Amino acid sequence: MLRELKIDNLALIDSLHLAFSGRKGSDGPSLAVLTGETGAGKSIILQALNLLAGCKASDTWIRSGADGAAVEALFVLEPSSGAVRQALLDKGFAVEDDLILKRTFSRQGRSRYFINNSMATAALVGYVCENLFSVASQHEHQVLLASRNHLNFIDSVGELWPQRQEFGQLYARWAALKEEYEKLRLQEQEREQRRDFLAYQLREIQESNVAAGEDEELLAEKHILRSADTLLELGRMSSDILSDTVVASLVQVRRNLEQMAKYDQAAAEMAERAGSSGYELEDLAGQLNRYLDAVPGDPHRLEEIEARIDLLQKLKRKYGGVQRELAEVIRHGEQAETELAAMDTLEQELAETGDRLKGMESELLQRAERLSVARKKTAADFEKAVSRELQHLSFAATLFKVDFSPFARKIEELTPAGWDRVEFLFSANPGEPLKPLVKTASGGELSRLLLGLKCILARQDQVGTVIFDEVDAGIGGQAAEDIGRKIKELSGHHQVLCITHLPQIAAKADAHFMVEKKTQNNRTRTVISLLDEESRIRELARMLAGNAVTKETIALVKGLYHEGATAGTKT
Repeated sequence: MLRELKIDNLALIDSLHLAFSGRKGSDGPSLAVLTGETGAGKSIILQALNLLAGCKASDTWIRSGADGAAVEALFVLEPSSGAVRQALLDKGFAVEDDLILKRTFSRQGRSRYFINNSMATAALVGYVCENLFSVASQHEHQVLLASRNHLNFIDSVGELWPQRQEFGQLYARWAALKEEYEKLRLQEQEREQRRDFLAYQLREIQESNVAAGEDEELLAEKHILRSADTLLELGRMSSDILSDTVVASLVQVRRNLEQMAKYDQAAAEMAERAGSSGYELEDLAGQLNRYLDAVPGDPHRLEEIEARIDLLQKLKRKYGGVQRELAEVIRHGEQAETELAAMDTLEQELAETGDRLKGMESELLQRAERLSVARKKTAADFEKAVSRELQHLSFAATLFKVDFSPFARKIEELTPAGWDRVEFLFSANPGEPLKPLVKTASGGELSRLLLGLKCILARQDQVGTVIFDEVDAGIGGQAAEDIGRKIKELSGHHQVLCITHLPQIAAKADAHFMVEKKTQNNRTRTVISLLDEESRIRELARMLAGNAVTKETIALVKGLYHEGATAGTKT
């Protein structure tokens, strides 16, 4: 349940701290109302809670002159809040009975979320809020009118969501398996053509006996062959110089130095170096001669190399990928070989996948049937429950029916939600036929119908707090009294916050907050204050008679107030 709400710099609120207590100061459920003139800022409270739950923030919502806004709420976790507790524990948050949620956002668009003063993700805070409070607003009228949402009501009332989610998961697995089967079937149809194509590619690559790096080696050899005459000419010239001139001259130099060393020992080192150089030059001459003997000069070899290079280039264009690399040609051949081997098992894989698909389809149809049966049973009970609720809301002779569209029980008719397509039919007047809500219900009738549905759903809801935002629009007289009584009844097992214009509802509140606009220092601000008994009577009188308040109005309001204050609740 919501116990405290703090708002800073949001719209016309500069700083606000509200405390919500239970009935007569207890910790139990209660009814709190917020009233005030139109435009005073009552819906800012709802806006703040929506921001906390993760709705998109706008810098235009930040109070003028402030850099950012903040919303902070203190909730007391109920024993039924097991899902929230587990979600927090799974994310590493310490869990106690008190839970503080906070969101801040700036003009620069930065938002931050906190749980018990530790940073948290928007998704986690949104999930927690979804399980702590729910909002019924005039916007939900449109949700109620859309038939695509009616199945969700049935599944919520019947507590069928776990069964529906399990069915949806099975449907997703079936759809994935069906897609896989269709791909295999298409491959089977194209198998022979594909097999011939891959076999040709593999044969072409294998018969070419391609080796990694072969193209680079061939290019180097080709360059040598084309330069063979030049290499031989230069090499022989160098060999002649070395053998006839350099080596012979160096031998004479070494002998001279050795002779000099007999007279001067300092020449011995030079004689030794001359000898070493001579041996080195003789070895170089031998290596050069061996190189000349190995220089290729076969013109037929050049033709072979050029033909081989042309073949490799052709293979690279066909199988070498974007970069046209020989390694990609080899890899393509390996992939073709692997795919050809897999084709041998395709027929067996197709048969096995088909058997699995049939088994899954059978299970899917059985679960869809069970889900449909459960929904129809729920719908019958739901129709009775709605009729009872509407009788308590000044609908004396209404008709309400959950209409199931007929369908063929075929696998093709299934959706992730099952077979069922439902629509709520309604008739508010005796003698008028049942028609879809969108064609029959007025705004006031929708408000009462929505309240009735909320009361039914509240018995299944795990949320502790229900918020009504002017769902009483377009209602007055006895209908307003009935709605007030129904909201009071709901507050017997849920905390209820109600933004209202009706004194018949406000009079039944356990706590009454007044929303006003005030101007101070040429700045407008929204102020929310908890009213005492005397102030409540004045506010109820304003709500009932506007500015034309008389003694009779005050007397009527006092009676309304004391009747509401002593009203019991049903559970």
